[in-house]
Amino acid sequence: MLPLLRHRALIACLLLGALPIVFAKPAPAGTQPAVDTLLAADRAFAAASAKTGLVDGLSAMFADDIAMPVPGRFARGIAEVRDYLLSNSDHAKSRIDWAPQRGGISADGLHGFTFGYMTLHKPDNSTQPLKYLSYWVKRDGSWRVVAYKRVRANAAPSAPEPMPPALPAPWDGAATDPARTQEYTRSLDQAERAFSDEAQKIGLGPAFAKYGSSDAINLGGPDDAQVVVGADKIAVAVSAGSPPNSSPVSWAPDEVIVAGSGDLGITLGFLQPNGAAADTSRKPIPFFTIWHRADTSAAWRYIAE
Repeated sequence: MLPLLRHRALIACLLLGALPIVFAKPAPAGTQPAVDTLLAADRAFAAASAKTGLVDGLSAMFADDIAMPVPGRFARGIAEVRDYLLSNSDHAKSRIDWAPQRGGISADGLHGFTFGYMTLHKPDNSTQPLKYLSYWVKRDGSWRVVAYKRVRANAAPSAPEPMPPALPAPWDGAATDPARTQEYTRSLDQAERAFSDEAQKIGLGPAFAKYGSSDAINLGGPDDAQVVVGADKIAVAVSAGSPPNSSPVSWAPDEVIVAGSGDLGITLGFLQPNGAAADTSRKPIPFFTIWHRADTSAAWRYIAE
């Protein structure tokens, strides 16, 4: 969520490498095929992308209503995202491939996320390592990405280890309806706002530790070859250099998308510099955060950002 803080701050999280990471408990076996299908879709798009240009390779997996954070705003819709990608002259002649390292799925099997590592192959035959995060929705039987972001890495990960999938708890399969989905959406909107409010009171780091899952990931900054894993490590990373009991930024969602099962969703909005930290050189920064919870009676916790 905090790209403006991460470049130097995330180095600090490497010092905590000895801390244990507790992954989510496995869900019923019936949910495993759903996340396997999602991961297979991501891998298939990656394989196809390796044989075509960067813009076409990425666009193939994007939904018509794709949202992608770019400097100062969100690029929305395939046409706008393609235009943004083509604004880098190298991209028209580049290729890109990738490999997902983890997938997560909603209990209804219609929403999911993946993250992983990419390689950008430039026209001069040099390469650029990247890390990516995608939020997917299954429509008409096909998975497509509705929110996507990527960040540079100064080096490729040496031997990345795939993480166990984020699988849902048992679900009764109750039919969804607009009123129920609206309530789930409202609850996630409130969770994101409470997260920001708490950060202003107890500090950025403690808020990130409180509102994150033990297996949450943050894409990190350029100096991080791999993603940062664990709410405690993320908390240390994003709060480095910040005074205690305060936050240099506040935020709120402008858009919320939630699965009909009410256990997985995404918030999209902008980080706003606070008080003395605000100046004309610091503009609002777009973010999106992926959230999950064990069931609809549990608290929302971020799982990927």
